[in-house]
Amino acid sequence: MSAVFNSQSELEERLARPSAALVADLAGGTGDLVVLGAGGKMGPSLCRLARRGLDAAGRTGDRVYAVSRWSDRATAAALAADGVEPVAFDLLGDGDLAGLPDAADVVFMVGAKFGTASAPYLAWVVNAVLPAAVARRYPAARIAAFSTGNVYPMVPVGTGGCVETDPTGPLGDYAMSCLGREQVFAHAAATRGTPVAVLRLNYAVDLRYGVLADIGHAVLAGEPVDVTTGHVNVVWQGYANEVALRALGHASTDVFTLNLTGPETAPVRRIAARMGERLGRPVGYTGEEASTALLNDATRCHALFGYPDVALGTLIDWQADWLAAGLPTSGKPTKFAVRDGRF
Repeated sequence: MSAVFNSQSELEERLARPSAALVADLAGGTGDLVVLGAGGKMGPSLCRLARRGLDAAGRTGDRVYAVSRWSDRATAAALAADGVEPVAFDLLGDGDLAGLPDAADVVFMVGAKFGTASAPYLAWVVNAVLPAAVARRYPAARIAAFSTGNVYPMVPVGTGGCVETDPTGPLGDYAMSCLGREQVFAHAAATRGTPVAVLRLNYAVDLRYGVLADIGHAVLAGEPVDVTTGHVNVVWQGYANEVALRALGHASTDVFTLNLTGPETAPVRRIAARMGERLGRPVGYTGEEASTALLNDATRCHALFGYPDVALGTLIDWQADWLAAGLPTSGKPTKFAVRDGRF
């Protein structure tokens, strides 16, 4: 059995391949792109994807700005080598954001989740206050803002998950402040005419992190897999990034809201079993499956943008091979099993 990926650079190359549909959508736009929070887990791959997509669309003169504090200088340098322009900027500490580059399009990827149970004020400042400043800085830009499926309540597993028109029901400061982010951008759309798209993501898989990595680590370590939160949604990060860029074309003053995830309500027990088979490890379990889970129905997303180009079974196999090869992981678990909203 040969591994699909032998290094992070091979993974990054795969994540940065633009589809023909993305290139076609980008060909219809014009102007520079600013990615805020580009130093996070998804940001570098989204910036590379955008750069390659714009080039393929003939928009070689339009720039991709990757905004972050860039404490990781190596990542910033690697992006620069790929034609992305890193911008070192402290979004919370650098004043009124006037120093940020102008842009026709903005992808907002900034967020605070982990540690917010003990410092809830951080969740509110990052997730709800900062978006107000961003909206003032870019009143005429199309904005695609990442949100989370956590704005919904947990629902019975058999329902297939919440759709975009279902009532929200955030639990905990993280989820509530993320709903606050959505409402702040909705205010900009209503009062300034800013075109906005909101992306409720559940959960991206990049092999270096994600729900599958969390489950795989437990299997590899011989630890029991907790199945209390017994069902999840996951999606290939390359698809999630592509949808974010394509959603800019749907940004609207009515706020285009989209659930972004894979098509399956995936049982944790089955994911772990397949992971164990791939890794050649016995799998133990703890807990009993709850009747509810945090689940999104992404039917609208798939109708507009097609199904994810990497299937769940393939993702599980890739994840197992990545872990078996000892390739790097982020060391930042998703905490997908948390049921009380405290992160």
